[in-house]
Amino acid sequence: MTDRAIDMAPAIATRREEAMGFLEGLVSKGLGWARSFSLFVYPYSTACCAMEYMSVAASRYDIARFGAEFPRFSPRQADLLLVVGTINQKQAPILKLWEQMCEPKWVIAFGVCASSGGFYDNYAVVQGIDRVIPVDVYIPGCPPRPEQVLDAIILLMDRIQNGRGHSQLRLKRDELIASGREE
Repeated sequence: MTDRAIDMAPAIATRREEAMGFLEGLVSKGLGWARSFSLFVYPYSTACCAMEYMSVAASRYDIARFGAEFPRFSPRQADLLLVVGTINQKQAPILKLWEQMCEPKWVIAFGVCASSGGFYDNYAVVQGIDRVIPVDVYIPGCPPRPEQVLDAIILLMDRIQNGRGHSQLRLKRDELIASGREE
């Protein structure tokens, strides 16, 4: 038989391997649920959208219901970067603080200026922060309503629970690459 035929042969899993796969899946789901309800937010606020972020944290909308209550002002203590407002070209390198955050980490682009540059179509404004760092959820609007922010957090929580965040997918890709090299 050729090497290709051996690679295409179905692998026979033992009961122990199946049980371990089941337990790993169960633990992974439990961790995803726990992560989704304990978001540590690092708000990077630069413009008028910061007022809307403050209103989301107030008692009327109460972001604390979703586990994102206390903002962390150190990237090493946060797992969610909330980029709020316009990002200039001089500020873009500062967004590399995303690299200092612990894995897994997530990013929300808050407002049309963070998402696409907004109405600032010039040389000084970054036309979307996804040119600098990967973004998990975009919130449209100028400024976005607090309900939109809560919807974005719920969407991100769903992605975290199901393991579909950028950093989670990157970790899975790296594990697959590493396992491919070991063989």
